[in-house]
Amino acid sequence: MHNHFSKKYRIQRSESEKKIHRNELLLGLLSGVLIGVSFPPIPLPYLIFIGFLPYLIVINRRNGLAEINRFTYYTAFIFNLITLYWVGGWSENSDMFLMIAGVTLLFFNPLVFLIPSTLYYFAKKMSGEKAAMLLLPFFWVAFEFAYSLTDFKFPWLTLGNSLPYFYTFIQIADTIGVYGLSLMILLANVLLFLSFQNTSKRKSINILFIVLFLLVLAFPLSYGMFANKTYTNTDLIKVGLIQPNFDPNDKWSAGNLQKQLNVYLDLSKQTVEEGAELLIWPETALPVYLLSGNYDAYVNQIKEFIDSNNVTLITGMPDAQFYFDENERPQEAKPTKTENVWYTSYNSILGFTPNENKIQKYGKMKLVPFGEKVPLVEHLPFLGDLIKWNVGISSWNTGKDTINIKVPLRDTIKVASIVCIESIYPEFNAQFIQRDADLIAVVTNDSWYGNTSGPYQHKEISVLRAVENRRSVVRAANGGISCLIDPSGKTIAETNMFERTAILVNVPLNNDFTFYTRNPYVVPIICSIISLLIISLYTMKKLSKFLFKEG
Repeated sequence: MHNHFSKKYRIQRSESEKKIHRNELLLGLLSGVLIGVSFPPIPLPYLIFIGFLPYLIVINRRNGLAEINRFTYYTAFIFNLITLYWVGGWSENSDMFLMIAGVTLLFFNPLVFLIPSTLYYFAKKMSGEKAAMLLLPFFWVAFEFAYSLTDFKFPWLTLGNSLPYFYTFIQIADTIGVYGLSLMILLANVLLFLSFQNTSKRKSINILFIVLFLLVLAFPLSYGMFANKTYTNTDLIKVGLIQPNFDPNDKWSAGNLQKQLNVYLDLSKQTVEEGAELLIWPETALPVYLLSGNYDAYVNQIKEFIDSNNVTLITGMPDAQFYFDENERPQEAKPTKTENVWYTSYNSILGFTPNENKIQKYGKMKLVPFGEKVPLVEHLPFLGDLIKWNVGISSWNTGKDTINIKVPLRDTIKVASIVCIESIYPEFNAQFIQRDADLIAVVTNDSWYGNTSGPYQHKEISVLRAVENRRSVVRAANGGISCLIDPSGKTIAETNMFERTAILVNVPLNNDFTFYTRNPYVVPIICSIISLLIISLYTMKKLSKFLFKEG
């Protein structure tokens, strides 16, 4: 009965329709591959400017929302698979939950790309094919920005993140930011598509769209050549970047806590002897709540080293606050096993300054969904018990404020201290600079993902933060890549993956504000307004048709 029903109602395609379907699948595959290989570490960013053409050809042919979105998911899945294959941390000792989360992301993340394709469909129904195509870049950027705000945020594949290797082109990011780069990428693809659309009927290309396409490329390139000639570095400080290369899946792989601390101090000593004024250790440098009162001997060793060498230390470190009065504990505090004791815990940065007892603190504010915080856990607390990594870091509290770490050198230097994935949020980084940060320090631990594309992509995203704000970026990574990126986006020095090392870098300082730093929301807000306007007009049109019909 079931087989008879399936055969009776199965869609029958003619041979010509089957051929068209196969060709469209090949076009989707081509688009997904072209877009995917445009991202680091593959040095082919130029492909992103034509990567969407096969995709645009197909969605322009299709009329139904379901068929447009099916093809969008297919293309986005190929793109996501190429760029995010590494997310599961596929190594021998990887946590099983991390692997499951990685597989889930590969299937879930392409779904969010249906947002711009749905808005394209609305615009196509309202204003026609050409107008919808020209609006698609604005829909896409609005989607990228909105995605970065949700509890499930993972804006790793913002299209502008494909361009760090295109050094001259990205200089305009100091004005339009990474979302502006995404807009340029989509506009270039759309204008090129419209230039050659229906050429078989017209027997000529559309000169206007070709000229606009060339302008979209030429203006940023001209800007970049001018910016590179006028940019100059100012004051310098010497920074020691410490890369201990510990196995993150086995937090005691380097021996006991004292042995781990000795590694940091020995590597730090090397850079201090070369003149380091500031030391940076990576994310969660030691796997304990160092300031909880149980590790005073180790805290004293660090302070003694800092004081005797007159050097400041910025380090990633777990941190916890304990509360013994139920009436004084914050709402987000978690119960301990001890009765009437609660605590909050943060993936933090600590700042140790010489001859100063007060330790500066910053708690990470942008937590990795599922990895560091379970989405919606505030509303559905039981999820926090169901979903936990074996390494026990899936329940950090969210930090409260963008605090710069102060370094007492010459005039006090302010360091925007960013933890790991926080470096992929452009407007978030700009908030630290608005508070007069002189440079950006990223502490991270990318070793979870082995020697895959992930650590290289993460490092290159910081290039965009440097250009947007015209600030140097220094990265201290547990297993690499530790580096210095100057305010023009050039990588001046970097380490190899999985080596225990320390490097001394001369870091240029800058305290001027770029247009982007002052106005980081201009491009995404314009794109969001356009998108909301289209949604509103489409809804009103549908509603008026319904009411008119009813009447």
